[in-house]
Amino acid sequence: MRLQKINTMTPRFTIRAAHDGEAATILKFIKLLADYEKLPNEVEATEETIQQSIFVRKEAEVVFAEEDGVIVGFALFFHNFSTFVGRKGLYLEDLFVLPEKRGLGYGKALLKHLAGLAAQRGCGRVEWVCLDWNTPSINFYKSIGTIPMDGWTIYRLTEDKLKEFGEICQ
Repeated sequence: MRLQKINTMTPRFTIRAAHDGEAATILKFIKLLADYEKLPNEVEATEETIQQSIFVRKEAEVVFAEEDGVIVGFALFFHNFSTFVGRKGLYLEDLFVLPEKRGLGYGKALLKHLAGLAAQRGCGRVEWVCLDWNTPSINFYKSIGTIPMDGWTIYRLTEDKLKEFGEICQ
């Protein structure tokens, strides 16, 4: 990962891939994000499930934003596939910067890093979802040229319904 300097007013800033053994730190940032999104009771992940999913089975990847060696933000992402584009994309599941570090360009740097990574890997696009009430994030995303996908609704089968529905189809 290359060293990035945000501006002359900020300390040394880098983005790096998470290392095996950092599941606790990843989970900490997931919980901070859940608190911010007013969904703290939704987190079922544990250090063990994070360790297995990210570092053993490699189902997702994480990058950390660091300021002078202190983690100030993270992004968790994985590859999806677009039938219309005909190739893989990069799906950003979570991006979070500590509240006291917002407005310094760290979130933008994380997104730029992921966009570069997606281009390097031959992805056709980068996508993510944002809660409708999260106006600061929506305004930020629009400011960097993203296009909201109006007219699309996300549907979800949760674990209990997934099992129930899956049994019907067998």
